[in-house]
Amino acid sequence: MRKILLLLLLLPVLYMQAQTPAIIPEPVSMTMGKGKFTINRHTVIVADDASVNDAVNFFNQYLQTNYGFKLAVKRQHSGSAIRFISRIFVRAPDKDAYQLTVDSKGIRIEGDTHAGTFYAVQTLIQLLPVEKSASLVMPAVSINDYPRFKYRGMMLDVSRHFFSVALVKKYLDYLALHKINYFHWHLTDDQGWRIEIKKYPMLTQTGAWRNGTLVGRYPGTGNTHQRYGGYYTQAQIKEVVAYAAARYITVVPEIEMPGHGSAAIAAYPELSCFPQRSTYSYYPKECVWSGDTTGKQVQQTWGVFDDVFCAGKEQTFQFLQDVIDEIIPLFPGQYIHVGGDECPKENWKQCPDCQQRIRTNGLKDEHELQSYLIQRMEKYINQKGRKLIGWDEILEGGLAPNATVMSWRGEKGGIEAAAQKHPVIMTPTTYVYFDYAQSRREDSVTNGGVNDLEKIYGYNPIPSAMPDTDTVFVLGAQANMWTEYITNQRKLEYMLFPRLAALSEVLWTPLAKKSMENFVRKLPVQLKRYDRWKANYSRAFYQLKQKVTRAPGHALYWELSSRSDDWMTINFNGGDSVWGYVKPQLIDRDTRAYARQGDQSISQKFLFNKATAKDATLNPAPSKNYPGEGSFTLVNGIITERKLQEADYWIGYQGTAFTITIDLDRDDNFSEIKLATLQQPSSWIYAPAAIGVSVSDDKVNFREIKDIVSSFNQNELTIKLPQTAKARFLRLHVPEGQRIPAGAPGAGSKAWVFLQEVSVN
Repeated sequence: MRKILLLLLLLPVLYMQAQTPAIIPEPVSMTMGKGKFTINRHTVIVADDASVNDAVNFFNQYLQTNYGFKLAVKRQHSGSAIRFISRIFVRAPDKDAYQLTVDSKGIRIEGDTHAGTFYAVQTLIQLLPVEKSASLVMPAVSINDYPRFKYRGMMLDVSRHFFSVALVKKYLDYLALHKINYFHWHLTDDQGWRIEIKKYPMLTQTGAWRNGTLVGRYPGTGNTHQRYGGYYTQAQIKEVVAYAAARYITVVPEIEMPGHGSAAIAAYPELSCFPQRSTYSYYPKECVWSGDTTGKQVQQTWGVFDDVFCAGKEQTFQFLQDVIDEIIPLFPGQYIHVGGDECPKENWKQCPDCQQRIRTNGLKDEHELQSYLIQRMEKYINQKGRKLIGWDEILEGGLAPNATVMSWRGEKGGIEAAAQKHPVIMTPTTYVYFDYAQSRREDSVTNGGVNDLEKIYGYNPIPSAMPDTDTVFVLGAQANMWTEYITNQRKLEYMLFPRLAALSEVLWTPLAKKSMENFVRKLPVQLKRYDRWKANYSRAFYQLKQKVTRAPGHALYWELSSRSDDWMTINFNGGDSVWGYVKPQLIDRDTRAYARQGDQSISQKFLFNKATAKDATLNPAPSKNYPGEGSFTLVNGIITERKLQEADYWIGYQGTAFTITIDLDRDDNFSEIKLATLQQPSSWIYAPAAIGVSVSDDKVNFREIKDIVSSFNQNELTIKLPQTAKARFLRLHVPEGQRIPAGAPGAGSKAWVFLQEVSVN
C-alpha cells in the first residue's frame, strides 16, 4: 500500500520529467513543442560550411561512442535532417549564443559564433535518450541560450600526480560536455615539473621525478619509496592544445613563480638563494623521506616550502624568461598563469642577493620584492602579446599593472582587485575546490573541508560585498582540482562528478533561472549519462545526513535527512531500534547514536560537559574560510577525529586575537577546561601558546584567574585552575596567533589557530 501511495504522489513529477528535458546547464529559455524527431543511422547532417566541422565531428563521435553509429554529413539535402546554420555573418557575436529547434521535420542549430554552435551540440546531446538504441527519439523543443560568464574554468594539477595525455583528453571531453571553456593546466610545482623546456633539459630529466611519495593524509603514515613522475613533450602539449581548441576550450598554462619551485631548483640548484642547502633540511620532520638526503631534490610530500626562486639573482629572471619564450609558442591563448601564491619570504630575508635587490630598487620589504618579480615578468609577458594571471597573493606589495587575479583565499582578493579595475576570476576554496570532500562522511582521503553539491550550486561568482560598479571586472569563476590525493582516473572522475554539473550551471545559467529544486529533478538523468560514459561519480548527494542543533533545556537535537525513500532505523547506546520516519531526536547526555537507511549508516558520539549546548559567543567572528557553525561549533558535544576533513566542526583564525564567552546558565563549579585544537605546522596550524581565563557573575565585570597551568597533548589543550572556580560566565582569551618560527613551513607568516570544542568540568 505504501509503494502504491508513493507512486501516486510521484506521478506528477514523473510526468514533468517526461515532458521537460533534463538540460544541464539550464538554458536561458526553453519552450516545449508538439511532436518528436527520431535520429537513426540513416539521418543526415547538413552543414552549411566547414566552419562547423568541430561541432559536427564532436556530435558524430559522441553518437559512435555511446550509441554505435555515425551520421552522414552533406552540404545539401532536401529531406528531414540535422541542419547546422552559421549566423556569424548575420548577427553581432557579442555572446556565444545559439538557437536549437527540434520538430517533426528535423533539427536546426544556429550559432552566433563557432563556439555557440558547439554549445548547441552539447545541449542536443542531452536531448538524446540515455538508453542505448538504434532509434533515438527526441522531443520537440525550441531553445535559445547563451552563457552568463565569459570565463568558465576548470583546473587540473598534474604536478602532485601525473596524468597521461589520453586522460587529459578525456578530462577535456568532460569539460566540453558541460560547456566549460577554459582549462587551467597546473604544470609545475614542488612535486614535479611536467613540461619539456628544450633549453633546460634537466627540468624533465631531474625535475619531473621524485624518489618517493607521502602515503596517506598529511603528514602521512609513511612513504612509497618508489620513483614517481612523468612529463609532456612539447609535441604532446601541442596535441592537447589542439584537442582542446577543437572543443572551444582555451588552455591556460601555469608556471609557478616565485614559490613552489622545488622541482625546478632540484634540476638547477643555482636558482635557489642557497644552492648548497639540501632539500631535506627544509623537509617537515613529521613526514617520512625516501632516498638521498643530500643536495636539491624534488619534494616528496605536500605543503609550502621555504626554498623558492631567488629574486635577487639576474640568473633567475633569465631562466624564467627563457621558459616563457618556449611556453608562448605552445599555447596560443591570451593568458599565462604565473602562480604567485604561497611564497615564503624566509630565504629572501637571509639572502644577500635579495636584500641587495630590495635596497637597489627602493623596495619596502620582501612582499614588495615579490611584487617586483611579478611586475617584471608581467612586462616581459605583455611584450610577447600575452596577459598574466596570478593567484591573489600577487596583490601583496602592489599589483602588476595589467594582471588578472584569481581569488582563491575567499573573495576578498577578488573584491580588492576589481576595486583597482583589474579583471578577476573567482575560485574560492570554500566553494569550488574539488579536491575537498563531497560529504562529511567521505570514505576516501581528500584535502580541506567539505564542498558538497548544494554548496557549489549555491555559489554566486559575483560577491554580495562587491559594489555594482565593480562587477563588470568579474570574468567568471573556476573550480580547482588539486591532486595530492588523486592518483588515478577513477578517483579523478569521482571528485569531478556530479559537482562539475553544478559548476556548469553556476557559470552558464542566468541567476534568475537557477533553481536547486529543478537541478535536483535533472540530476538522476545526468547520473545516467555518467553511467553511459562509464564515468565514476560520487553518490554523496543521496547520503544519509545528520545535523546537530540546540534544543530547549540545554540539550541537542540530532536531525537526520536523506533523499532516499528507504526506511530508516535509529538507536541509542546499543538499545532497541526505532523504525520509520524519524523526527529530530533529543540528546541530553553522553550518547552513542546510530542510524541506518538501506546500506548507509551514521554513528555519532556526543560527549556532554558543563558547556555543552550552552550559549556561547565569539569576538570577532572566525575566518570566512573556516567559519564552522560559529560559536555553536565549540559547544555541540562533538569532537571529530578526522581533523580538517570535517571542516564544519572547526573554526579557524589566522593571527587574530579572539575571545570565547560561555554562559553556563547558573553559578557553577569548575576546575578544568579543555580545548580540542590542532597542531599541524606543515599547514601553518599551531595550538594556542597561551590562553587567558576570566570569570564573571554578570557578563560585565570579569576577574582574571591567575596561576593556571596549561598542557598540550594529542590535539587537546588542558587548562587546570589553581583552585575550583564558581561563576556563571566563563571567558577564554586567545591571544594573537604567533608568527611561524624560522625553519618551519611558512616561516614569518601568521599562524592559524583551529578549535572544535570547549569542555568545562
